This record gives sequence, C-alpha cells and structure tokens, in this order.
Amino acid sequence: MKQRIITAIVAFAFFIPLVITGGIPFTIGIYAIATVGLYELLRMKEIRLFSIEGVITWAVLVVLLMPIDWGNHIYDILGYTKIEMAFAFVLILLVHTVIVKNRYTFDHAAFSVLAALYVGIGFYYLIETRMSGIEYVVYALMVIWTTDSGAYFIGRKIGKRKLWPEISPNKTIEGFLGGIISAIVFACVFQYFIPIASTYILLISVTIIASIVGQLGDLVESALKRHYEVKDSGKLLPGHGGILDRFDSLLFVLPLLHFLHFVG
Repeated sequence: MKQRIITAIVAFAFFIPLVITGGIPFTIGIYAIATVGLYELLRMKEIRLFSIEGVITWAVLVVLLMPIDWGNHIYDILGYTKIEMAFAFVLILLVHTVIVKNRYTFDHAAFSVLAALYVGIGFYYLIETRMSGIEYVVYALMVIWTTDSGAYFIGRKIGKRKLWPEISPNKTIEGFLGGIISAIVFACVFQYFIPIASTYILLISVTIIASIVGQLGDLVESALKRHYEVKDSGKLLPGHGGILDRFDSLLFVLPLLHFLHFVG
C-alpha cells in the first residue's frame, strides 16, 4: 500500500500540472503516455516497438493522436486527412507482412492496427476534452476514480455476487452498482460548484452511462491481460501496473462523452 501511495503521488505530480497547463505541453505529454501504452499492448503480442512493424504501428498512433487543428494544418500542407494518412500506414504494414515472409503475419498486423486504434482514439479524445475545458477532464477523471473507489469499498463491504468471475474474479455486482452510486454523488456535488450540464437529469444520465462504460473498459483490459496471461500491462507505475492499467476506463469514457455530445 505504501508503494502504491508513493507512486500515485509521483504520478499526480507529473500528470496534474500537464492537465492544468494544457496546450502543446499537455499534447506532447499525452503523446508520450500513449506511446508507453502502445508499447505495453504490443509487448503482450511479443511485437517490439523498436522494430519496423512497431515503428509503423507507432506512426498510425501518431496520426490518430493529432488534434483537430494539427490535422487541419497537415491537410493544408499535404492534402491528406488523418484517416487517409493512417490508412496509408496500415497498407504499408500489410506490405511488410509479405516482405518478411509472414514472420510478421496478418494476425500480427490486425493486432497492431487495433492496438493503435484502441490507444490512439482514447487518448485523442483526452487531448480534445482538455481543449474543450479543464472542467470536463476533471469530471471524467473523478467519475472514474469515484466509481473505482466506490466499487472497491462497497464490494469489499457487502459484495457477494460475482460480476464476471471468468474475467475479474474480485469484482461483484454490489460493487458495480456501488461504483455507479458513488459517481452520481460526486457528479451532483461537482455540478453544484462547477456547472457542466444544463440540468441535473442530463448530468445524472451521462454519469450513469460513463460509470458503466468505465467499468466495462476496466473489464476489457482485464480480459486482454487474462488472454495474454500477464498480470499487469506494464511495470512503469510500481504498485499500479502500467499505463493501460491506470487509463483503461478513461480510454472508453472520454470518447463516450464526445459521442453523447456532452463535451465539444
């Protein structure tokens, strides 16, 4: 527990100033964090980031992470959209499978592309959310953290029915519901001091969906690790695991807030 607390303090000391500062420093910081996340995913499939296929996959990530204004600027210069550039790198990745005579196969390429999409889209929306306002980033982070905390403590206290034992044996239905309730309580208090929704009904509805989707994001990461038989996605954060272990819920929640037009 002591190690987890120390790691959390160090991580906060790095991440929170970036969130407050915003702009280019924040975007560069997210590029670095996303790169580590991609490295963790590729390592599960035994694909090295510092290889030809790894670098091409990273190029897809770089393109996907471009904020709207950066993407528009690139389009003005090159005449290609983000999607077109990303697809070009995907084609190069497929050609690479032929050049190396299936040492790196279509299955590997499919994993690489999905890894870049999973990490890239989630962190892209973190960048765009910060550009929309720091209050939305704080809201998203706190909904996830209060959901996690509520699910953990309520699950330990009264949890009896397993939520999904094949994927995450410690999670319970009671904890799942407790996490949602905790997130709602936080959101209502947050709305009172910093209004971010037009009505409490809208706020509570979005918070319920965000809390559920955040917990599903955590289960997705758990299923991924179980499939590839790894305990943690990485070792960057002692006591917490890797980047994906800490950002798994956020990668699902932030796109959701934009899809619901709650942010933007």
